[in-house]
Amino acid sequence: MKQIYLATDHAGFELKNALYAYLIEKGYEVIDRGAATFEEGDDYPDLIKLAAAAVSEDPEQRMAIVLGGSGTGEAIVANRFPRVRCVVYNGGPREIITLSREHNDANVLSFGARFVDEALAKAVVDQWLTTPFSGDERHVRRIAKIEELS
Repeated sequence: MKQIYLATDHAGFELKNALYAYLIEKGYEVIDRGAATFEEGDDYPDLIKLAAAAVSEDPEQRMAIVLGGSGTGEAIVANRFPRVRCVVYNGGPREIITLSREHNDANVLSFGARFVDEALAKAVVDQWLTTPFSGDERHVRRIAKIEELS
């Protein structure tokens, strides 16, 4: 089972803590990279980079869930790291979660905590963690092309 890293700023603090407890309860190995306490003025890049770097170091064994107000800035930070493929979910059709895993082998999930409640976040996490990469040649080829850019 892969390790799951969590990271957030103040905007996703409560949801991160709920997801941490949920994932532990489901038997996952979870590493919390912060924020450890609620700090209204914290900066998401300082925290998100810790989870993204961990995935970048060992993408075969690690995944991450990062959170922020919209999830967009957090995904931008995560996607700066080699071998990280981060998808944003802030509501809308959940098929994007399935496609992010099947087609893109997304290994980081970024939540817009201001737009996703706890129940939806848990359902999306379950969907994301249980959807395998298809391994289709065209998707492998496209991911390799992405990796050549970093």
